[in-house]
Amino acid sequence: MVGRTFLPTQKVLEFPITALRLDEQIQTILRWAIARESKTVCVANVHMLMEAHWNPEFASILQNADLVTPDGMPLVWMMRLQGARYQNRVAGMDILLESCQLAQTLGVSVFFVGSQTEILSRMRKRLENEFPNLKVAAMEPLPFRPLTTKEDEALIEKINASGAGIVFVSLGCPKQEKWMEQHQGKIQAVMIGLGGVFPVYAGIHKRAPRMVRDLGFEWLYRWIQEPRRLWNRYVTTIPPFLLLAFKQILMSSSFSTPFHIRERYFGWRVE
Repeated sequence: MVGRTFLPTQKVLEFPITALRLDEQIQTILRWAIARESKTVCVANVHMLMEAHWNPEFASILQNADLVTPDGMPLVWMMRLQGARYQNRVAGMDILLESCQLAQTLGVSVFFVGSQTEILSRMRKRLENEFPNLKVAAMEPLPFRPLTTKEDEALIEKINASGAGIVFVSLGCPKQEKWMEQHQGKIQAVMIGLGGVFPVYAGIHKRAPRMVRDLGFEWLYRWIQEPRRLWNRYVTTIPPFLLLAFKQILMSSSFSTPFHIRERYFGWRVE
């Protein structure tokens, strides 16, 4: 088993977020994938950080992940305020697209776990069109119930025997992160939790326009599409996140004046 790789991080709330730009994170993932290293990648947003804040067991999983990407713009803004001036968003959809693009170039095969048969079928058609040289090892939907020990062992064997260097996992947060943590060291591939990316890539849901994403309002765009499912999540996670983030800013000496904030985030210099 290959030892853990330590990457530069910035803390948002109490959790280390990988302080590398999108292209650097993708290159890191593919380097691990080529070596068939057993790694876990968590794609973090406000919801995930609040789940970790309230749940010590999940917090441990997040803190021990090999790479934690800043999916939500609030995380990116917090990282910039702390000195990672050129940090950009490393979102789940971009990870999928960029990883597949580089994987087909480098001959790395990918494996998809979770979601539903219909969604995976739609994804396969789009992947064949957009990435014709991508090696898709397999697509494996999972039942809503937990797998038996025998079923789980068979899945591990299937993934490892396929030669896949990347395993995209869609079980929802925090289930997929727990699944990846349980399989670290067993599955010889980079496991990436992509949550709701599968149905978006399949065309069932729409992704927000870039301007909406850059302004940090993708959550609102998603809520309009799935109000019943997301209403409670947003109401219970966004307000406490804002309070905790504000507390972190106030307690950090690097944010001692408004001028520091303006210079770190906007790049303005005060003479």
